Amino acid sequence: MRVLVLHNRYRVTGGEERAVELHAAALTAAGVEHRVLARDSAEAGRGRAAAALLRGGEDPGEVARAVAELGADVVHCHNMQPLFGPRALAAAREAGARVVLHLHNFRLFCAIGVAFRDGAPCFRCRGGNTIPGLALNCRGSVAEAAVYATALARRLPQVVAVVDRFVAPSAWAAGQLVRLGLPAERVTALPHYLPADEVAPASAAHEGEYALAAGRLAPEKGLEAAIDAAAEAGVPLRIAGDGPLAGALERRARERGAPVRLLGRVEADELRRLRRGAALFVAPTRGSETFGLAALEAMGAGLPVVAARAGALPELVGEERCVPRDDTAALAAAMRALWEDQDRRRAEGEALLARARERFSRERFTGDLLALYEGVLSGRSGA
Repeated sequence: MRVLVLHNRYRVTGGEERAVELHAAALTAAGVEHRVLARDSAEAGRGRAAAALLRGGEDPGEVARAVAELGADVVHCHNMQPLFGPRALAAAREAGARVVLHLHNFRLFCAIGVAFRDGAPCFRCRGGNTIPGLALNCRGSVAEAAVYATALARRLPQVVAVVDRFVAPSAWAAGQLVRLGLPAERVTALPHYLPADEVAPASAAHEGEYALAAGRLAPEKGLEAAIDAAAEAGVPLRIAGDGPLAGALERRARERGAPVRLLGRVEADELRRLRRGAALFVAPTRGSETFGLAALEAMGAGLPVVAARAGALPELVGEERCVPRDDTAALAAAMRALWEDQDRRRAEGEALLARARERFSRERFTGDLLALYEGVLSGRSGA
């Protein structure tokens, strides 16, 4: 089996780039011959990106040539927009490869990908109907909104026609994609994994000195609630990450007198150090989390996790560790209960370590991934 991995990198790197790295590492460890073919949105201007989006991609011949050179049996695409596009997937299929499309977000239907606006999840655009995104100007530019509305509506039938299997990072995300219009028989859940060397031997949460949150500082992440809860509970909180709400969150922390430090964007090694020194992890998402990689990394560090009951987070950490979305009082109570009980922190950290080892190992991911490929190659894809 030979696999060509496609990924159009985002202008701002994030969890999806990490997922692509883990995917390639799993293929390497399994001895599967593969190649990663990547493009980078940061290298394309707005005009070029818009033109590629409307055309369905720039150069599908590049992918066809890569399939031929590798002798690829499967093309596994992560983000395809805007530079690869559905034309590249069609070219891969015409070159003789089966096509898998990995949907880490809702960009196949939603112009902004995260399916969130006005402080709440939004799934108005579905099944090729992109008029709501245009009417609401979700891109913040009428011209961009028009491009996305046109391109997404025009290209969805082509994507459905050429993709053998759609992959989502959680059962919740898979179900939501079906509700938005994908054929259920071709949608599979494939949760991410943690490498063994990123899983701690034991929890040290009982020795932790602060609560930790990490992620992009964007409206859908719900970090306002975390700041308010830290103020109410009297729990020191550190927030790692950068994004459009950085200034507003700094002001909110000052106004609330919250014991919060915003650390900005930190490198991976520094984030690992922060997890080692933490007492608990907070994932207060207001949006529709399709997985929650930051929460999984916290689990692997042996940290108790307090999460919002949002998207896939209950599936990831367990329903019993979730509080209602955007409920500051409930979040504060859960944080306080852990902060004041060292034994409980250690027990919860150990429980989540065990959950990470059992459900999110590379061995489980690789077995599921190869079974998916075998099914697609044997024609059991439903396509």
